[in-house]
Amino acid sequence: MSENVGDWSPEELEKNGHLLLSQLREHFTTLRTQPVTTTRSAQEIRAVIDEPLPTAPQPFPEILRQTWDDVRPNLTLWNHPRFHAYFSNSSSGPAILAEMFTAAMNVNVMLWDAAPAAAAVELTVLDWLAQMVGYPVAQDSVLVDGASLGTLYALAAARERLSGLDIRQQGLAGRDLPRLRIYASDQTHSSVDKAAITLGIGLDNVVRLPAGPTGRLDPEALRAALERDVRSGHRPLAVVANVGTTSIGAIDPVEEIAEVCAAHDTWLHVDAAYGGFWRLAPEVRPLLPDLSRADSVVANPHKVLLSPMEAGALFCRHRDALTNTFRVVPEYLRTRHEDGSVDFMNYSLQLGRQFRALKLWWLIKTFGVAGLTSRLSAAAALADGLRARARAHPDWTVENDSPFPLVCLRHRPHDRDLDDEETDALNRRVHRAVNDAGTSFVSHTVLPTGYALRISIGNIHTTEADIDALWGELTAAAERCAAPRLTERSTL
Repeated sequence: MSENVGDWSPEELEKNGHLLLSQLREHFTTLRTQPVTTTRSAQEIRAVIDEPLPTAPQPFPEILRQTWDDVRPNLTLWNHPRFHAYFSNSSSGPAILAEMFTAAMNVNVMLWDAAPAAAAVELTVLDWLAQMVGYPVAQDSVLVDGASLGTLYALAAARERLSGLDIRQQGLAGRDLPRLRIYASDQTHSSVDKAAITLGIGLDNVVRLPAGPTGRLDPEALRAALERDVRSGHRPLAVVANVGTTSIGAIDPVEEIAEVCAAHDTWLHVDAAYGGFWRLAPEVRPLLPDLSRADSVVANPHKVLLSPMEAGALFCRHRDALTNTFRVVPEYLRTRHEDGSVDFMNYSLQLGRQFRALKLWWLIKTFGVAGLTSRLSAAAALADGLRARARAHPDWTVENDSPFPLVCLRHRPHDRDLDDEETDALNRRVHRAVNDAGTSFVSHTVLPTGYALRISIGNIHTTEADIDALWGELTAAAERCAAPRLTERSTL
């Protein structure tokens, strides 16, 4: 057969790998000269990328060139030192290389026999992560793609533990069951709503309690809601507390909430997706609650621990809570068991599971806890410096009180008589001006005081010079946006 129907030869793999690594070296060397995001429209980007289905082979150097010329410039570069939107994160060197190794091995971490050492690495990594997040009581744990699915799995386990329902076997349809209710503050992530949709609980049964100006869930308001629902014949399923809300990085009083949950025999799930691993930073640790009484906890290494997407960890203190919820083993997946083995397919909905533990194993071993701690402390210090600058400026206010490097700023000229609507419009213009310039990228939130710029600091490449540049861009944009249109009601 003359036609080549095999893979690249090992020599070709090495040669093309060198080409890619060379390009990546150039990318990271010139990172600060690159815009954080593109200004092209969606139609323009689609037109650049769209092409007919390739029928003939193309040389890899050509594919790489097209990727570099057409794809990379039209990305929003999350792994950029001046990306401060959403939750700023990192893809560090050891984790990047680990992803390459993982792809080369291409193992499926579903059964012990299918990936023995990979499952062993995952067990070790989960133990390390539990120690880092301060949750030493984990009995069931699993790596997932992120906190959204982790929360879904935790709430499914909570539902399975409710006595007398047997929803796993009998389902919800056609049964006279009490309304199941989930309780959270109005600052809790939308993944709780999606979990309620998926589990058949429904959005009407997600009880969102007002957090107030602090962004924290009030334990007494929670207690009253639980008691009211029990009197009405409803069945509390779970309470979701936060360690680092998405909007402002607020921390719920987890220990007090745990007391309320214990009194009502209600599952407590803690969303520590962002805040959990900041426990490594000594400046932050004393301000974080004890998580040991939570029934389940989610925390995302890809938000804080220098890991590329996707890497989330779900911990549960009840042995077999996850496996009793998800274990389904058809004959073709039955294998021998031995002491120390684990079948991770039984801990979630996933059967096909990538070897995501390796990148965490590599980066934790490469940096060590000491190295991770120093890097997180550096990010916290940068955020403190930005807060200090804003507080010292008469036209800027810091709108949140969080120990995490998440800073919400609002601009209001002290010498101008602007109402709240005009101030909101001004801050929208400042936000757009900063992002359109392309040098830095921030997001926003809407607080009781109004529209605020939301700045997350956490990329491994970010330095004090980057925060200096951001502050200069913010103040310059504020001056430009305020001067010509002080009384104009913006439609932005």
